[in-house]
Amino acid sequence: MRVLIFGLSGSGKTTLAKELAYHFLMPHYNADTIRELYNDWDFSEPARYRSAHRMSKFEFGILDFICPLEKLRELIDPTFSIWMDTVSKCKYDDTNKMFEKPNNFNIKITKQEEINSIIIRMKDYIHGIKGIKSFLLDIEKSEVL
Repeated sequence: MRVLIFGLSGSGKTTLAKELAYHFLMPHYNADTIRELYNDWDFSEPARYRSAHRMSKFEFGILDFICPLEKLRELIDPTFSIWMDTVSKCKYDDTNKMFEKPNNFNIKITKQEEINSIIIRMKDYIHGIKGIKSFLLDIEKSEVL
């Protein structure tokens, strides 16, 4: 299972990704960590494709990535996606201009408080990878986080 958590910088992606990875015993892949590994700090559109391509190689885990373009999200082809729509803009103007609202996602988080609610609800699910699918499906169906 490949879970993509995407959205603008400062939206809470890494906070949620770390909690999901810890509780469900899954690897967490942060785009900045991968950029650091490759010493690739270019944020042009071609560089963002390189990042998405690198992230798409991980077949199992929590992917934590701004992923500003719909084409990049398609390239990653997640099993499940969470759009962190908690900020209207970030401190990076180029990212704000580039970010496309998604056509496809499973869960949309619109308030920072919802992140805490999700983390609290996580405790009701089996610790380890067997519980993540039912957890995500239940959150997806839920109208109130």
